[in-house]
Amino acid sequence: LTRIGFGSKAVVTGDRTQKDVATGRSGLDGLSEVLHGIEGLAFVELGRRDVVRHRIVAEIVDAYERADARREADESHPSPAQGPRDHRR
Repeated sequence: LTRIGFGSKAVVTGDRTQKDVATGRSGLDGLSEVLHGIEGLAFVELGRRDVVRHRIVAEIVDAYERADARREADESHPSPAQGPRDHRR
């Protein structure tokens, strides 16, 4: 991205659900966090309604979104017995 010339356009595509195993993060998440608010850049996120493949693909996307929401809820509200979670390995 640092080599974009005048009059150029760049498109970065990816899947936020594909995360690095060790860190549990998506490079796209970091990209949007760092570059958010820069004039001339836009971020477009596609969701379930944008799936144009087989019906089951939309259901798979839904299942992963539900699992992510449950995991995030669990991580933000650990049970008293668990205490805060440490994801370092």
